Amino acid sequence: MVGPMLTEFSHVFAFIILAILFVAGGLVTSWLLRPTNANKFKNAAYECGEDPVGSAWVKFNIRYYVVALIFILFDVEIMFLFPWALVLKPMGWLALAEMFTFIGILLVGFIYVWGKGDLEWARPKPFVARLKDVVVIRPQNATPKFAQEETAS
Repeated sequence: MVGPMLTEFSHVFAFIILAILFVAGGLVTSWLLRPTNANKFKNAAYECGEDPVGSAWVKFNIRYYVVALIFILFDVEIMFLFPWALVLKPMGWLALAEMFTFIGILLVGFIYVWGKGDLEWARPKPFVARLKDVVVIRPQNATPKFAQEETAS
C-alpha cells in the first residue's frame, strides 16, 4: 500500500524529470539543426551593425556602474509604491505612516548620493592641500611675532 505522501512527491519528481527532458531536448534539437559552416565573419562579434573596434576588455569609468546601480536601486524601491497604493485605503493610517518612513529613507539616500557627487558625470578634481598651502613659510630674517611683542614691552 502506497501512502498519500509518496504519490504527492511522485508528482514533483515527475515534474522535475519532465523539466530536465524538456531542456535537454531543446539543446539536442538546436545542436542537430544548427549550421556548421562557420567562417571569420559569422564568428565575429556583432554590435548594432557596427564592426567591432579594439579589444573587448576596455576599461570603463566606474561612474557608469555607480550610476547604473543607483538607478536600479531607486527604480526597484519605487516599485514598492504601486502595491502600496492599491492597499492604502484598507490598511489605514499605519500604511500611510510606513510609506512616509519609506520615502524618507529613500530621500535621505538620495540626498547622500547627491551630496557625495555620485550623480555628476564629470566630478571636479579633489583639492589636495600641499605643504606650502598649509604652512606659512616666512623669510629667514623675519622676527617672530611673539619676539616682537617681548622687545616692545
